[in-house]
Amino acid sequence: MARVAAMAAVVAKDLRVEVRARHAAAVVIPFVATLVVAFGLAMGPDATALRGAAPGLVWVAGLFGTVLTSRRSYEAEFADDAFTGLVLSPVDRGGLFAGKATALAVQLLVLQVGVLLTVGLLYGAGQAVSLPALVAVVVLGVCGLAGLGALLGVVAGASRGREALLPLLVFPLAVPLLVAASRATGAALEGRGAEVTGWLGLLLAYDVAFWSVGLLFYEHMVED
Repeated sequence: MARVAAMAAVVAKDLRVEVRARHAAAVVIPFVATLVVAFGLAMGPDATALRGAAPGLVWVAGLFGTVLTSRRSYEAEFADDAFTGLVLSPVDRGGLFAGKATALAVQLLVLQVGVLLTVGLLYGAGQAVSLPALVAVVVLGVCGLAGLGALLGVVAGASRGREALLPLLVFPLAVPLLVAASRATGAALEGRGAEVTGWLGLLLAYDVAFWSVGLLFYEHMVED
């Protein structure tokens, strides 16, 4: 119960801070929208090529959104030592990680839905979409990115070069998720839902791995 209470408190705090600061609306969404449009212009008018590249673009946009959002999640707290007070408080450390990751997942889920709708509109992708398969891919992919961002964000946030360190940590470790999510999204957008099952298993294993590491070792990471 203590872990659940800590998680709920952190989720409410982080989402309330985001609503008030509007960081996603001011920075993340315009950046991702520019990325999607610029990529389309660079690819040219070939509709087939655009539809083929759409799944990968969705998750590349999600990866950049993860870096920007997770950095912001820790940046404000480290700036005024609020995170030190949070760590010193008598709350479950696993709950802190779960709260950070869940709040990040909520923000990324909204972002990914917006990216999918934009890509579908601009690139003509998803005309024969398998919606249940696509929903499963997005949820598992977002949870994996959120767990990764929440886990590594605390490491980068405590360092002086946090702006450069976080992408260097996140990008290599996100490669398996990007491959699985892109392939599964491509199959789901083309209505081949049966082909998504294997990729969903890989995404689930990825999620379990990073969330388990966070729940078990977050205490040691924040204390060091």
